[in-house]
Amino acid sequence: MQVIVNARHTDSAEWRQWSEQRVRFALRRLQALVPLARVRLRAAGGQDKQCQIALQTDGHGVLVVQAHGPDWRSALDDALGRAVHALRKGWQRRHRPLRGRMAVPVAA
Repeated sequence: MQVIVNARHTDSAEWRQWSEQRVRFALRRLQALVPLARVRLRAAGGQDKQCQIALQTDGHGVLVVQAHGPDWRSALDDALGRAVHALRKGWQRRHRPLRGRMAVPVAA
């Protein structure tokens, strides 16, 4: 999985590395579904921080989530939580057995 982090603040090199590690850790079990993750960290005005995560999924388009928080860490963790939840739900929907359908026995 490739992770691209865009950050515009004073400690951007350190935060880019930390954010990349955090994204890889959060998506470790779902990395087969996500070949590319883009993370954007920016100040949303005042003391608010904003994190936007765009996940390119294999064959299912792009999933974009964003979160606001009082600091970079909480904004990133909140956005990652939402992204993981959405990926799991989507995977479960695609792999759920059809209800009410029974296998029809094949006559020999």
